[in-house]
Amino acid sequence: MNFDLADHTDKFGMLGIGLIAFVVLVGGLLLVLDLIPTMLTERKTARLAAAAAAGETITPGAGRSREGWLALGFLLPAVLLLAIGLIFPAIRTAILSFKNGNGSAWVGFDNYGWMFAQPDIRQVLFNTLIWVLVVPTLATAIGLIYAIMVDKARGEALAKAMIFLPMAISFVGASIIWKFVYAYRSGEQDQIGLLNQIVVWLGGEPQQWLLEQGYKLNTLLLIVILIWIQAGFAMVILSAAIKAIPGEIVEAARIDGTNAWQMFWRVTLPAIRPAVIVVVITITIGTLKVFDIVRTMTNGNYETSVIANEMYNQSFRYGETGHGSALAVFLFVLVIPIVIFQIRNIRKQRSEA
Repeated sequence: MNFDLADHTDKFGMLGIGLIAFVVLVGGLLLVLDLIPTMLTERKTARLAAAAAAGETITPGAGRSREGWLALGFLLPAVLLLAIGLIFPAIRTAILSFKNGNGSAWVGFDNYGWMFAQPDIRQVLFNTLIWVLVVPTLATAIGLIYAIMVDKARGEALAKAMIFLPMAISFVGASIIWKFVYAYRSGEQDQIGLLNQIVVWLGGEPQQWLLEQGYKLNTLLLIVILIWIQAGFAMVILSAAIKAIPGEIVEAARIDGTNAWQMFWRVTLPAIRPAVIVVVITITIGTLKVFDIVRTMTNGNYETSVIANEMYNQSFRYGETGHGSALAVFLFVLVIPIVIFQIRNIRKQRSEA
């Protein structure tokens, strides 16, 4: 198919206008944010210098009211955007969770009872539980082991870059890559899927992996993708924490005759415990919200759906906004204890510092 640039001139023109508008808007905003504080600082400095030269008494609180109004002016757009994009939708979703499918009548807690009464939705909740238990545990463990293995090794930077590389790929892109890994062709055809090709080399028969529901194999195969992505994140954070361990502590442990296993359990792990908690919590929250991988790989079919995917299906495919909103609220409730724990953990660390 031939591509004629002349046929798409209007589209490229619109793209150019959009890029110019973006540059002007962002550049203008950055310029204003740079100029206004600078001008105010210069004016304040000049005013203080003039007052000092005239022998006037300088009141410590002078000008603070104006600075407060200026700060409020800068914060107001962000607060408005936060209210429009987060607070209002959250309140509306909570209200819709107590209404029927089209939001025309109140049904109380029927939508929440539906979540636990339907076998398909119970399967969704069970799948989400599997994701939350497996992904943070294995991703953190793999990242920690890898960080310890490559620490101060030759080619450390390259080794870390290789495992961190999946973090640069979108979830959809990673899913497409792994879709080829799990690809299936009948036995008489050449396999294009890496996993099935390995099975054939070992004398087995190719399998339709994403359709295999026994022991939730297809769900576990989807979980592998998120572990592959998040292990790099865990490795970077934990590697930085390991390098921050004081050298004298490590040297003292070695002088005491500590072996590698004892060094890990008695020195390294206690020292990096706050970083491990942060990694686990961050990955857990991300896992609870997983949507792209399931949507791209199976569309939630073959008993692989999770809360976020089912929330989308109920709200936008089936027109059951009450059910979808109830799932959204339930997901929000699951995240709240994790966030509270993290806030308390941060405050505890600050108090101990």
